Amino acid sequence: MMTLVSYDVSTIDKQGKARLRKIAKECQNYGQRVQNSVFELDLDYGTFMKVKDRLLKIIDPEQDSLRIYYLGNNWKKRIEHFGIKETYDPEGILIV
Repeated sequence: MMTLVSYDVSTIDKQGKARLRKIAKECQNYGQRVQNSVFELDLDYGTFMKVKDRLLKIIDPEQDSLRIYYLGNNWKKRIEHFGIKETYDPEGILIV
C-alpha cells in the first residue's frame, strides 16, 4: 500500500527541532523522501499502522501537522512527476 506522508513541525524551540528530526528519521527508515517534508511509503498494512502510530506519538498536535494520503496498491496511475529530481520506482530493481 503506497502512502504519502507530509508534515509541518514547529521549530521555534529545541523540542520542535528534535521532533522534526525524529519524524524525518522515522519516515526515512520506511520510505523515500520526495520533497523536504514529504515521503512516499510503500508498506504492507500492518507495518504502515506501526509507522503511523510512531509518528502520532512524536508530533505535538497543538503545534505540528501530519497528513497521510492513502494511494493504495494502484498508486502508479495516481502520481505524476514534473521537473527536476528524478522519480523512482519502489517496486523496481535495487542495485547494491
